[in-house]
Amino acid sequence: MSDDPVILRPVAEDDLPVLEQFLTDPEAAGPFQWLGWSDPGRWRRRWEQDGLLGDDGGQLMVDGGAGRFGFVAWRKVVTSRSSYCWNIGAQLLPGCRGRGVGTQAQRLLVHYLFAHTPVVRLEADTETENIAEQRALEKSGFVREGVLRSTLFRGGQWRDVVRYSVLRDDIVSDEPPEQFGPSSGQLA
Repeated sequence: MSDDPVILRPVAEDDLPVLEQFLTDPEAAGPFQWLGWSDPGRWRRRWEQDGLLGDDGGQLMVDGGAGRFGFVAWRKVVTSRSSYCWNIGAQLLPGCRGRGVGTQAQRLLVHYLFAHTPVVRLEADTETENIAEQRALEKSGFVREGVLRSTLFRGGQWRDVVRYSVLRDDIVSDEPPEQFGPSSGQLA
């Protein structure tokens, strides 16, 4: 487990080069997230438009005492004409992986989204071979729902992913939702 405090905060302009690394550097993206070269300018354009916090999703920086660790993100998934859920994910810089940072960040994001949006369901997908992310999701309160076959194209082949979810009623916390707001120090 990381000894570094983990906080989530909005993306600032000087964070954009860190985000761009994930689109231009295969090592930064990691073995399960490198999907080929992508337009690094998309982060800046979207940041200028809405600060990477829109109605259909967003990104927050994962930060701590030692600096930036990466980011968490969510996107709207329409489930019916009148309902939706969020699909979430996390991406960490190479030196921050395997230290519990992703688990902490995803747990904070779960509490943040349930405290500030009316959704009842959050979901996350990861490749079947990404055991570390599966463990992080489970430690964050997610339940494995099943395998979606040939869902993701990466590295010249179609890959299976595992779908996880957490429901609002699954989260048991002795702390009020305000604990996960800006005043708590956990979410800046």
